[in-house]
Amino acid sequence: MSLEFSIKEILSAFMVLFAIIDITGSIPIIIDLKNKGNVIKPVPTVLGSFAVFIAFLYAGDGLLSLFGVDIQSFAVAGAIVILVLAIEMILGVELMKNDGPQGSATVVPLIFPLIAGAGTLTTLLALRAEFHTENIIVAIILNMIFVYLVLAKLSWIEKIFGKGTIYVLRKFFGIILLAMAVKLFVTNIASIIG
Repeated sequence: MSLEFSIKEILSAFMVLFAIIDITGSIPIIIDLKNKGNVIKPVPTVLGSFAVFIAFLYAGDGLLSLFGVDIQSFAVAGAIVILVLAIEMILGVELMKNDGPQGSATVVPLIFPLIAGAGTLTTLLALRAEFHTENIIVAIILNMIFVYLVLAKLSWIEKIFGKGTIYVLRKFFGIILLAMAVKLFVTNIASIIG
């Protein structure tokens, strides 16, 4: 088995995943989670996200079909979780009970749906059809490095922006997140129904 590394494929896959993961757009959400008393753990979050990406890259189709779930249904489920997060951000209410271990937001909502959400996982399956797997893995690693830097420097980012800017960004990105959830939901529910 020969590896076929390609800078062009790595950059293309990196940019697509960077846009879909959108960790910079998630900063207000993550700061909000932190301010609610959740512990943000950069290393477990990055390692967990990476594991989900690799598992889904190799076994995504099989895993979903094992449970009798298609990609569209998975994307609709992810859209509903994103919708709840968006409503929390826009209205300033708490709908999702934080019953994770010791107030940790590592698995929900950081790993899923913010970093390794339905849109990202679906995109991975699409990238697999276009690019060599080794180039996709390098693109995932580069994205995970960036995600780690954002999570590790969250306090610094919060100081730079200030509370007023974070509040405005939270509302703005809440609306963006709501629009993404609606688009993900409508696109996939149409293919399920029709």
